[in-house]
Amino acid sequence: MYLDHYGLSEAPFRITADSDVFFAGANRGLTLDAMVYAITHDEGIVKVSGEVGSGKTMMCRMLMQRLPPQVVIVYLANPSLSRDDILYAIAEELKIAAPALPASAMLRILHEHLIKLFADGRQVVVLIDEAQAMPIETLEEIRLLSNLESPRHKLLQLVLFGQPELNAILARPEMRQLKERITHHFALEPLHRGDVAEYLNFRLRAVGYRGPEIFGSAAVKQITEASLGMTRRINILADKSLLAAFADNTHQIAPRHVRAAIRDSEFRPDRHRRAKLAILVAALALGAAAVGAFLPKSEEHAQAVKPAAEAGIAIAPLQRPITVAPPAKPPSPLPAATKSPILGSQTRARMDATRQWLATAADDRWFLQLLTSDISSPDKIEDFVADVIRQMEENQVHVYVAESSGKQRVGVIYGDYPSSEAALAAAKKFPESLRNLEPFPRTVKRLR
Repeated sequence: MYLDHYGLSEAPFRITADSDVFFAGANRGLTLDAMVYAITHDEGIVKVSGEVGSGKTMMCRMLMQRLPPQVVIVYLANPSLSRDDILYAIAEELKIAAPALPASAMLRILHEHLIKLFADGRQVVVLIDEAQAMPIETLEEIRLLSNLESPRHKLLQLVLFGQPELNAILARPEMRQLKERITHHFALEPLHRGDVAEYLNFRLRAVGYRGPEIFGSAAVKQITEASLGMTRRINILADKSLLAAFADNTHQIAPRHVRAAIRDSEFRPDRHRRAKLAILVAALALGAAAVGAFLPKSEEHAQAVKPAAEAGIAIAPLQRPITVAPPAKPPSPLPAATKSPILGSQTRARMDATRQWLATAADDRWFLQLLTSDISSPDKIEDFVADVIRQMEENQVHVYVAESSGKQRVGVIYGDYPSSEAALAAAKKFPESLRNLEPFPRTVKRLR
């Protein structure tokens, strides 16, 4: 309806995954490259997780295009397959003519076919969508499929695409054998405001727009807050905003057009949530930056945190770190006190203790992220650390400093737990002032 009005060749914000308008910003392009490398050079299972509407389907489509010609792709879109059905589904995709045989016989035929493909220089990759909805028995069958191998190489490469619930499923004790076979994990995080502005402009120009930027900073801010940085929601709001501006006979998207789009959307925030959405987007980016500044970002989904006004500390958004591969030599996340003379004595003391804790803590231990803040407010940070120490066990209070975009940020974390469930259970017993910060669990491995 509005295409001629803006000089567009086609609708720029369709919610279907169109590889012609793949947005390589916000580390999406780098993540895709790393996925291709992991699949073609490794022998473990690859996992890709992200919230609903974060772009997993688009990433899967792009992966299918980017894999080299010698790779045979099997795409399974039905997550409700039974343990036996998945064998027949893979056989059908590989065009293996087989009658209705017992699962054990079907597995043997599949193994023989994979050996022939390997001898011909072919590699088979199975892409499994919505893996979090698969029955536990089917996931166990996937583990067994990963055992199909020649004397020196795996015959089947598996890639699991799923929502964050998949991480919780894999954390179960009975899933530990499958989890240990996952050698690469890629998490698609929400876009922050800078990414959203770049994304909107890219999608418009990909379909022929040649004029000045349509979405101003105020409109971008509203779309970021209402969408929570999810690309599908961004597309819906952007499309409705363009339609509203067209009806208003203008080319510039004003805040009123975005508000109309939000009102017309099923996921619009209520008034209470809308006041906190800007803090949410900042906190998501900040949590990823503070932990990912010195190591790859956490695969666990970061919970939204409330404003830290009660602690008198302002939270500001950070540039998203690149997280597709760990650095060859991670920079020190905890500089010595002499490098941060402005920090208070208790803050520095907990930083020293944190270095000692990280030196011995196991990778699979969990902690709770309480706060991340700009280092420019050392007195308020010191007051916050002191307040946590007064209310909690001092030896469980940890502090680190990370650098992002040339600025240092301070993170305050708490505890040492065997699982995310144990960490969340402990958080429920925190004093109200700390519970109001909505602490969320992360792993020592990702921090380290």
